Amino acid sequence: MKIGIVGAGLVGSTTAYTIAMKGFGTEIVMIDKDVSRAGAEAADILHAVPFGHSAVIGQGDYPDLSGSSAVIVAAGRRRQPGQSRLDLAVDNAAMLRDIIPAILKHAPGAVLLITTNPVDVMTHEASRIAATMGVSPARVIGSGTVLDTARFRTLLGQFLGIDSSHVHAYVVGEHGDSEVMAWSLARVGGLTMDEICRLLGRELGDGEKQKMGNDVRGAGHQIVSGKGATYYGIGSALAHMVDVILHDHRAILTVSTFLSDVEGISDVTLSLPHILGGQGILARLPLPLDDRERSALRKSAETLRLAIDDLERAV
Repeated sequence: MKIGIVGAGLVGSTTAYTIAMKGFGTEIVMIDKDVSRAGAEAADILHAVPFGHSAVIGQGDYPDLSGSSAVIVAAGRRRQPGQSRLDLAVDNAAMLRDIIPAILKHAPGAVLLITTNPVDVMTHEASRIAATMGVSPARVIGSGTVLDTARFRTLLGQFLGIDSSHVHAYVVGEHGDSEVMAWSLARVGGLTMDEICRLLGRELGDGEKQKMGNDVRGAGHQIVSGKGATYYGIGSALAHMVDVILHDHRAILTVSTFLSDVEGISDVTLSLPHILGGQGILARLPLPLDDRERSALRKSAETLRLAIDDLERAV
């Protein structure tokens, strides 16, 4: 159960630590252009292994990925002050054009997990590159709205006073400002939000829904403004995705992947509920959204299609 992580920054190293502590894999290879950083992070995590689960962790290079079941791509620049989203996409896409072929040359059977930002556009680019090497888009998966969905469920659980693991709700579309809270499909114990609120004597009006949606969308910005980066949440989300792939759990997750059509928008990469297993995406779940949510999802798809078009023109 070998796992590769390309990018030993805060997200990559936190993911490696989480995997080691939870015992999801037996070998972790960390790769970074800053070899000293990758080696130091690997050594630090290795020293924590006696307090977690047995695993071999070390700094390596692309040939060391041979035999990996999953490879996480966490490399990439963060958006700098004054830098546009397009400029960031151009810079990080250039990195992917080197990274993806190098991974697949040595680990052709691996499922690729992309978390480089902007994640939907980068997953689209990674899928395009992988396709030139004969790799199906089903094996190129972005972290998408997996964390946003977890945040949404957490806030709903707090509002209702219920363990969030028993809240079933999705955030779909872009991992960003146009993402959509699928309120019409949210359930607790098989009950709709209206039904569970009546049962518990809670009132969930449009104002509260809007605030909750804004809190989900703005969570990353709030955390970054307070401490400079987010990594615990996304690191845990990526570790969970690795666990699902390594053990073929066939879990339903709102991962980002290439889709030929979303509400009439062609060839776009965004998040919808999918069954994820050992070979990557196994199936896309039909999502019976209400009319307002479908319209919002279409707008989200349009936003991403424009961003993809901008990137293609820029390169």
